[in-house]
Amino acid sequence: MVATSSTMLALGAQAAPFELPDVSNNNAPIGLSNFDGKPVLIMFICNHCPFVLHILPQMVELANTAKSNGIGVVAISSNDVQSYPQDGPEHMNALAYEVGFEFPYLYDQSQSVASLYRAACTPDFFLFDQAHALVYRGQMDGARPGNGVAVTGADLSSAINSLLNGTEISKQQIASVGCSIKWKPNNKPGYV
Repeated sequence: MVATSSTMLALGAQAAPFELPDVSNNNAPIGLSNFDGKPVLIMFICNHCPFVLHILPQMVELANTAKSNGIGVVAISSNDVQSYPQDGPEHMNALAYEVGFEFPYLYDQSQSVASLYRAACTPDFFLFDQAHALVYRGQMDGARPGNGVAVTGADLSSAINSLLNGTEISKQQIASVGCSIKWKPNNKPGYV
């Protein structure tokens, strides 16, 4: 299991427009415009990654809570399903149902959205304010498979709470670490 760190997109960057099918809701199109005027949390994840699976129950709880507090939430899988079929839409739909996603699980077949956001790993988290300016990118917390650190969601939760309360979010943010996004042959962007 080779660990890859997130690219740490510049704070203040504007969220890139996108529209992708929600495999957890009959492929209904969901895009950034669905969250106009709302903060939004974008999570790049996949089904098979041990880093995602390690935090999955707490990640889902955190994301569901954020959604109930008025934050738009989406999870996106961008992996090459030819090489990793367990990350394909049918399996994504099953996982979303099994673990109780209350937010869309979007399929980025072309991998263009991962490229737009400079996503590098799973999980990779991006939190944008009401104007869709980036206020947090990095880890959910310090837990990794086998490192003995409890999964708390502390880092991402703190950023979400600060955003909701209108208080300053620390700029001291730690990169997420996980499996690399599984790029299609000849599709790997230059930033990874």
